[in-house]
Amino acid sequence: MSLIVSVASSTIAAPTRLDPLELFLDADIVVQLVIVGLVLASIWVWTIIVSFSMRVGKLRRRSSAFEQDFWESDQPEVLVQGKRRQDNPSARIAAAGLAELRSSTKDGLRDKEGAKDRIALAMAGQVAAEADTLAERLTFLATTGSVAPFVGLFGTVWGIMNSFFQIGMQQNSSLAVVAPGISEALFATAIGLFAAIPAVIAYNRFSHRVNAFEARLQRFADRVHAQIGRELERS
Repeated sequence: MSLIVSVASSTIAAPTRLDPLELFLDADIVVQLVIVGLVLASIWVWTIIVSFSMRVGKLRRRSSAFEQDFWESDQPEVLVQGKRRQDNPSARIAAAGLAELRSSTKDGLRDKEGAKDRIALAMAGQVAAEADTLAERLTFLATTGSVAPFVGLFGTVWGIMNSFFQIGMQQNSSLAVVAPGISEALFATAIGLFAAIPAVIAYNRFSHRVNAFEARLQRFADRVHAQIGRELERS
């Protein structure tokens, strides 16, 4: 009778779902360190995702407003001087072109084609600099997306090795001995995937947005260059 009661009580007490916190607390110290590192990486990934989305949206709005004002302004140099101090990529590109124009014409214009080429190079270089500045934080997403699964796998391998060590110590290969350690080890791989999957998706998406924004800035630079070229030809 007592045996039946004990079996019934153990069945009732058995967990019905996985408890991530319990898996973490019961894991080996190496596996715990791996999980903590991956969780911190995941938090930083989501911080980059949120901040990058907000930053790109802000830059697009500022650039659109500046470009509209630039084409409607009768004094673009005055407008650029007022906007270049702000975080505005289009203003900095226009400023680079106008600065090169002033440098090429301060002693008189001797070579129109050379001046136009230098202006184009100045604005193209600024476009590339704006794109590089915007994309510099995306390298962490790429690194996390490629490395996090392997870090999680390391934690899993270590946990499984520890489980086999416990089997040897207890001389018992039943599931009751093996299963907890393997569950804790596999939890590290799950956390690695949890960090890697959003990082890969965000990196691909944001890389496309950076390329699209760079192409938009380059189109603006081309229009400014064409306008400056027409003015040089009339001079």
